[in-house]
Amino acid sequence: MGVQIFDITHTFEPFMPQWPSGCNLKMEVIRFHANDNMYNIQWEGIMHRGTHMDAPLHVTECTPDITQYPLWRFFGTGVCIDVPKGKWGVITPEDLENAKPEIREGDIVIVNTHQHHIWSDSDDYFAYGCGANKEAADWFVEKKVKMVGYGCQANDHPIATKLVDLGLGPTRPDLIDEYTEEYGHDPKVDFPLWEPAHKFLMVKGGIPGVENIGDDEGEGGPLDRITGKRCFFASFPWRFKNGEGSGVRVLAITDPDQSFRFETGK
Repeated sequence: MGVQIFDITHTFEPFMPQWPSGCNLKMEVIRFHANDNMYNIQWEGIMHRGTHMDAPLHVTECTPDITQYPLWRFFGTGVCIDVPKGKWGVITPEDLENAKPEIREGDIVIVNTHQHHIWSDSDDYFAYGCGANKEAADWFVEKKVKMVGYGCQANDHPIATKLVDLGLGPTRPDLIDEYTEEYGHDPKVDFPLWEPAHKFLMVKGGIPGVENIGDDEGEGGPLDRITGKRCFFASFPWRFKNGEGSGVRVLAITDPDQSFRFETGK
């Protein structure tokens, strides 16, 4: 049986769910067939929408832009691991150590947190979502993985962002009180640093992080069907000079008996 190709990318479209910041994607039809005998769309927005890849420049000044990742990081063999997380769940080194299949040096790693099942313009997905901690980012760096894709709202946990009293925040001060009531202490006890998973993965490690991995089918869709398997992954950003991020389309290629591998070319 031939290889199978799975698209683990959310559709890029107006009014799609967005992380709580800035304006959403705006599209305008400026030429249409009935009037102009052609079709053109003009769009305005930022790259950090839908399934997208961040560059080190997004979080740290004087660091590489999206064009400065080496091309070999964007494709290769890896694993899609099952790491289900609920409200404010943390992706930890223990999750990664215990993953099946085992994560190997040089792998691309896709983390299925099951949060793509609730992909929506909602607090459940964004404000109460999950994310990696600094220790998980350090683990990926030490493991020398090629690229990481997260099936959740961002590389970082939402309580390590400007939503609370970090960086430019708090933009959601209500979350500080809610977290304190639920856990009995201030969020900074558990998350003292601003977006460390971004900074340690990308800036320290040079490893691309893809956010909002998922699909439009939800439960039982392409991401769930490749979970627990070794696959060949490919995800290429725009060749965007000074770009701090880029939309990407992420593909997973596999075969039923898990024996197919692309040749090295050597």
